Amino acid sequence: MNRQVTEYIQKNKKWSQELTLLRSVLLELPLEETIKWNSPVYTYKGKNILGLSAFKNYSGLWFFQGCFLKDEHKVLINAQEEKTQAMRQWRFNTLAEINIDLVKMYVLEAIENHIAGKELKPKRNTKPLIIPIELQQELDENDQLKSKFDEFSLSKKREFTDYISEAKRVVTKQSRLEKIIPMILKGIGLNDKYKNC
Repeated sequence: MNRQVTEYIQKNKKWSQELTLLRSVLLELPLEETIKWNSPVYTYKGKNILGLSAFKNYSGLWFFQGCFLKDEHKVLINAQEEKTQAMRQWRFNTLAEINIDLVKMYVLEAIENHIAGKELKPKRNTKPLIIPIELQQELDENDQLKSKFDEFSLSKKREFTDYISEAKRVVTKQSRLEKIIPMILKGIGLNDKYKNC
């Protein structure tokens, strides 16, 4: 049992019973327990199979390659239709909703799918990089910032540009710009803290 997972469950008191029950089921299966992206993740031979999570209104499981699950009981959802292709989530609002036999069945199927090599690779973004005006002005005025920005891969540059572009209000764009400038100067990608877990 991973101590960090125990701490995660203790921190999420509202869902501790649900998380504890789900964890007990997962620990009976041939999975390794770890923490990634600040949440419990269960792997099989080093490959991410599923995660355990607590949110404000529900607890749940997410399957990294959930799109391959048969889902005969219609319990899975794609939480971010526009963004995620492979991942599927199973939400629980109460302890009574957790059917441990059904959970085991889905997890074992996910492991089998991994063994069979079923994997949906993320699609590469082929859109041209469009730098928002606010960021472009800073890059034009600061050679060091431009030099550091140019060192990033296209995908990391895109994370920064999208972060600014997706803001609706000018004030939000400005505050986001102020947040990313020190990160760029230090060579830190916008989402590095999640990727290095």
